[in-house]
Amino acid sequence: MDFLAREGSPIPAELWEIIDDAVVSTARKILTGRRFINIYGPLGAGIQSINVDNLAELEESEGNISVIKGRTYQHIPLIIQDFSLLWRDLEMSGQMGLPVDLSPVFHAATQCAIKEDELIFLGNEEFGYKGLLTEGGTVKLPISDWSEGENPYKDISAGLASFIENGIAGRKALVVSPGLFVQLQRIQPGTGTTEYDRISRLLDGNIYSTPVLEGNKAVLVCSEPQNMDLVIGQDMITSYLETKNLNHYFRIMETILLRIKNKQAVIVFG
Repeated sequence: MDFLAREGSPIPAELWEIIDDAVVSTARKILTGRRFINIYGPLGAGIQSINVDNLAELEESEGNISVIKGRTYQHIPLIIQDFSLLWRDLEMSGQMGLPVDLSPVFHAATQCAIKEDELIFLGNEEFGYKGLLTEGGTVKLPISDWSEGENPYKDISAGLASFIENGIAGRKALVVSPGLFVQLQRIQPGTGTTEYDRISRLLDGNIYSTPVLEGNKAVLVCSEPQNMDLVIGQDMITSYLETKNLNHYFRIMETILLRIKNKQAVIVFG
């Protein structure tokens, strides 16, 4: 079944290829969560739910009926973003031999990528999805004033010490708000080294910033697959919606779900 409705659309294969390249290249520049969280999938567009395990409670109960405790099942949400291409623009491109203006595609892909990161970091309260910063039971540590002294380095070192105490080992990543990212660029007096460089050495360079975090927000994770992963049913792709007033309407969509399996592998500063 062609659920993307491409085969019956008036869009030629060459233009579909250009649109796909634009969506993928734009999303790669924006997406932050995928840079450090392991991908589970893609599983296929038809996969609608998946198990989410809590490793601290995971066990199989015995009796007349056997069930797995610490396991729930969640629906994999659908993220969408629509855009349109005007028929006159496509006609001019064909008649004049000019490249198609893909500004609407770039904008829509950017918005879709931001929505994905919002789901990963903040979840969605309306539909009951939790993100890295909103999941209950994660480790919470106070955040110092990162505009003063060695406070950023001390805070992240305290987070790494918490991982060691809880037996959390593996690849670490720090994600900060744009405001905190700027404060990490301060040069420590007498060292010639920024706080960013010092912390980067602790984390093998895995420091990221995303616009979905506001204010003084930061999260430190051990992103090994036994601790968390990002379930992808249908990866980001474009479908054809309709022709209206001769103009062409499209929808970028994907199905994703963040699974946090070990809450001690997530440290939220705040």
